[in-house]
Amino acid sequence: MANIIRRPAWFIPDRDITPESAYRNRRRFLAQLGLGAAFLPFLPSATRAADAAASARKGYPYTRNNAFNPAVRLTDESVVTSYNNFYEFSLDKESVRLLTGKFITSPWPIEVKGLCDYPMKIDVDELVSQMPMEERVYRLRCVEAWSMVVPWTGFPLSKLIEKAKPKAEAKFIRFETANRPDQFPGYSNPRTAGYPWPYFEALRMDEAMNPLTLLATGIYGKTLPKQNGAPARLVVPWKYGYKSIKSVVKIEFVATQPKTFWETLGPDEYPFESNVNPRVPHPRWSQATERIVDTGDRIRTQLYNGYGEYVAKLYPGA
Repeated sequence: MANIIRRPAWFIPDRDITPESAYRNRRRFLAQLGLGAAFLPFLPSATRAADAAASARKGYPYTRNNAFNPAVRLTDESVVTSYNNFYEFSLDKESVRLLTGKFITSPWPIEVKGLCDYPMKIDVDELVSQMPMEERVYRLRCVEAWSMVVPWTGFPLSKLIEKAKPKAEAKFIRFETANRPDQFPGYSNPRTAGYPWPYFEALRMDEAMNPLTLLATGIYGKTLPKQNGAPARLVVPWKYGYKSIKSVVKIEFVATQPKTFWETLGPDEYPFESNVNPRVPHPRWSQATERIVDTGDRIRTQLYNGYGEYVAKLYPGA
């Protein structure tokens, strides 16, 4: 009798995944111009060193974990790497990737501190070597009502939390982005000059420990581009995108709920929880639908961005 293979509902076959587009990075761009390695001596030495360190990172691409895959195609890679909210560089999404040249991402120590038994400061490359790295395909839903589907490479944040052993009184985790005015041209933008830099975010401990919560160091089988939050960022797929803080340098265990960056600027528009919810409109627009960035198609927004099976139990009164 022949074996019948029954795939789970979340399984997405390779034939349904859009082929990866040509990757828009500087080296390929130079190669297309016929410059290639001949141009490298004219790049800033710090940039060359950072690129060399990044290219030396081993393991990419990592094995894909299909357990959480949405049954939809991947967003075109060239769009994901050129349509970015990263105000430290620019308010214009399509300009961010053009303004990251001075941003140095290696070495990159991450400090873990606060209410834990084993505080540490560890470089991201060493951390990656110690963690169960894998690729996961997640939806990303922005509060601005657009969305992507991205293959992230990283490890469950819970593994780092377990390594630090938080104390019983630690109920929240606060995250902070690098504070580098000399490398972040957006700091000098008059429209953001009064913002409470550096960027900071936070999660409840049970949210941080959820299996979905990822500390990502790569996309599309390669290390994270700078404009996407290199070298390490949070990915919390059931929350609006601003909760997935980029370029993390500090992780702190705290007892009381901390303020977050956008909550500080607009608590009515960007509350601490910020779960994707089509029934709760933003004060200035509906959240009932979303625009897929590479096709322009408009689709219905799903509660918890479609991850209710994994996270609804965290919000019993919702």
